[in-house]
Amino acid sequence: MPDITRRRALTAAAAVAATASAVALAGPAASAAPAAGHHDHTAPGSFDEVYKGRRIQGGPASGGGHHHEHGGGYEVLVDGVQLHVMRNADGTWISVVSHYDPVATPRAAARAAVDELQGAPLLPFPAN
Repeated sequence: MPDITRRRALTAAAAVAATASAVALAGPAASAAPAAGHHDHTAPGSFDEVYKGRRIQGGPASGGGHHHEHGGGYEVLVDGVQLHVMRNADGTWISVVSHYDPVATPRAAARAAVDELQGAPLLPFPAN
């Protein structure tokens, strides 16, 4: 058997590290989202609460707008301003404010947006 080279050892170590990272990242996401192949597309419930001093609301969309189809007919407001949300294929939700951090519910998306805004007002998102 040939001796292992430094290049092969580093490649193997990188592969192990990448696999461990992927498993660690997939763990919490797997518990927050439905099982693979079983998408939960039921409409989430309505909510209306004050979170960190900001009023967040969510419920079925009231009117037709350009972006309503992305939220599956669901609307989220932060202090009365629409937070554009989108439901991913795996059932998770993202918003225009926290686009790269999927969460399990629109309420969680609204809370994540409030956290990200850090007291700044949510500005209306212009429609194209």
